[in-house]
Amino acid sequence: MVQETVLRPADFIAPLFVIDGKGAPQPIKSMPGVYRYNVKDLVKECRALHKLGVPAVALFPKLAAKFKNEDGFHALDEDGLILRAVQAVKSAVPELTVITDVALDPYTTHGHDGVLTAKGDDVDNDRSVAILSEMAVLQADAGVDIVAPSDMMDGRIGAIREALDDAEHTNTAIMAYSAKFNSAYYGPFRDAVGSSQAAGTRLLSKATYQLDPANRRQALNEAGLDEDEGADFIMVKPAGAYLDIIREVRDQVGKPVAAYQVSGEYAQIHAAAKLGWLDLERCRHESLVAIKRAGADLILTYFAKDMAKLLG
Repeated sequence: MVQETVLRPADFIAPLFVIDGKGAPQPIKSMPGVYRYNVKDLVKECRALHKLGVPAVALFPKLAAKFKNEDGFHALDEDGLILRAVQAVKSAVPELTVITDVALDPYTTHGHDGVLTAKGDDVDNDRSVAILSEMAVLQADAGVDIVAPSDMMDGRIGAIREALDDAEHTNTAIMAYSAKFNSAYYGPFRDAVGSSQAAGTRLLSKATYQLDPANRRQALNEAGLDEDEGADFIMVKPAGAYLDIIREVRDQVGKPVAAYQVSGEYAQIHAAAKLGWLDLERCRHESLVAIKRAGADLILTYFAKDMAKLLG
């Protein structure tokens, strides 16, 4: 009767990984219970999530090496994997909200979220924004409900909003990764999408464009800028180590706030539980309650399906 924070299936967004071909789901070693799905199996998983009451999925592609280069050319392929996946899911489960990632790291040989400068020592912000804007329009053409720029380039929310509106996709929403920190917790995700193999390391630093974990005021400034540029959702990533940022963003912005419980957070709970050091179910639940209590309206989590089964 007096519990202040209650979890429900509708709080969750399930991140899902998609691959080409017809093979069986591929387990991701560093993320127990998480798989890469071919498009047909992805549709099955989306049906199951929708039936459990999970309202949305976020799709991430894992591409073969032949589809990668320094400029991420395959991101603008009109027959690209992620576009075919969106079309298949929206055709099969039209009520499910589908979110797509707008960033170049799955498509580049260097693993960065944008294209690099001529010197190769940093991302080229403006050239990257132009590509990301085209990418968002292609995803909207495919029928996606929400595009989610995770790249952290300056000015990309305004540019993407303008590009979507010019292409008559005024109803396509933007979930901005606004306070995305240069975190050490992303390693397993980079395994999942293959950007670590492309770059030669899962420890790739993106410090020149992602936020310094020490900077609270900068995070709030970025959230405000994205809201002003037209973002429909404001995201904080990672979630668990940044509960204070979630609360302050929630207090500052008028838009829904999403928080991403990232791959490293998921993996460490599983790893400690496997060693018998933590109770998996209790830690899973407590970690998600904390994120919602901090102020998140929506939580991207790899625990979405298990939690929906438990709470439904």
